[in-house]
Amino acid sequence: MTEPAPESPTIVWFRDDLRAADHPALTAAVERGAPVIALFVLDDESDGIRPIGGASRWWLHHSLEALSEALAAIGGRLVLRRGAAAAVIADLITQTGAGAIVWNRRYGGAERAIDTEVKESSRAAGLDARSFAGSLLFEPWTITTGQGGPYSVFSPFWRACLASGEPRHPLPTPSALPSSPPTGPEVESDVLDDWGLLPTGPDWAQGLRDAWTPGEAGAISRLGTFVDEGLPLYSEHRDEPAVLATSNLSPHLRWGEVSPYTVWHALDEVRRMSPGAKNPAKFLAELGWREFSYHLLFHNPDMATKNFRPDFDRFPWAEPSEDTLHAWQRGRTGIPLVDAGMRQLWKTGYMHNRVRMVAASFLIKNLLVDWRVGEAWFWDTLVDADPASNSASWQWVAGSGADAAPYFRVFNPVLQETKFDPDREYIREFVPEVDGADYPEPIIDLGDSRKAALAAYEVVKRG
Repeated sequence: MTEPAPESPTIVWFRDDLRAADHPALTAAVERGAPVIALFVLDDESDGIRPIGGASRWWLHHSLEALSEALAAIGGRLVLRRGAAAAVIADLITQTGAGAIVWNRRYGGAERAIDTEVKESSRAAGLDARSFAGSLLFEPWTITTGQGGPYSVFSPFWRACLASGEPRHPLPTPSALPSSPPTGPEVESDVLDDWGLLPTGPDWAQGLRDAWTPGEAGAISRLGTFVDEGLPLYSEHRDEPAVLATSNLSPHLRWGEVSPYTVWHALDEVRRMSPGAKNPAKFLAELGWREFSYHLLFHNPDMATKNFRPDFDRFPWAEPSEDTLHAWQRGRTGIPLVDAGMRQLWKTGYMHNRVRMVAASFLIKNLLVDWRVGEAWFWDTLVDADPASNSASWQWVAGSGADAAPYFRVFNPVLQETKFDPDREYIREFVPEVDGADYPEPIIDLGDSRKAALAAYEVVKRG
């Protein structure tokens, strides 16, 4: 096999790691010393790839704009291509004479299959093809039970993670990228606006624009604000949706605008400065749930469509009417905390985690709607619609997932409101008419529907 010339370009394939700092693949490309071609492929054609939802498309557009600017600041250029990733990359290798391709790993089944194909075909063509750990603190195959298998319960999983050693320190942003190759036809780029990721007719994204700053700079700013202002309140107030005690980092982590290593060490620094403080450890455990979700996805690639617990395949789901489903989606159920959460989601592309559990429980257990219906709605409307966390969380609420809440645990939205939003501050922000005549009556009786849910669960229990 002929060794490629040292000056042959290195392709850095960006995916859900849209940042320049702590980017192992980008660092490796710089160390190789050849010109760097930064590439993003919008792949909604490869087998098994789930197209992203509307809110995620909005976020991706702006995150790619931010990444393009960040790379330009260090002498790079972001190349955009659309199509089946393996074919797009093969064409780009031929067009540019690239000698290497590098990326940070993904963990979904279809994504891993594509990455394996690209690695094998690139190496067969004589390229140096390498992948790196950049998106998870603990890669799924490295954390195993005493029997060598995957974990299905969070607490022992997280203990095993913590016992495996401290995550590495984040890598710096490269000071400069090696001279880029000529910008001729061999490295032509699509125009981002031509991809049509932004909503038009109507433009429903004003609430998203008001709430978020996609991109690496926005992620680092959000992390700093949380460490300074939210973290001191975290343990005591994180379940109160009206209190700014959570990080709001989830969409930035989903798109890799900040790495989990950067988040870990920012929090760990606080922990070291304040020995015995419970807030950093509590938050890092929540970061652990993200790791656990990817551990589950790696070992169960069809987690968005298949019950983790097969006994739930027998569950007698109801067929909701269009009016009932629409009432839940638009926050018109007559249940104030549920409606506030669903309207927050519709307006901002986000929902407080405690309220997510309440809204999901209401759909699954009060309305007896299959959890997959809710998972699909969140996939389309969340800016942090994560392929692992979204499905794992819905299955957790449904009782069909790993380490799940028991099905008979039905969140009572009235009691949840009393406990976590007693002054209705959060509810009134998103449901201002809640105390008026225009607010709808409940579409279902909470007590009767809870009894119906428990009766339906008997079908699962009986086997």
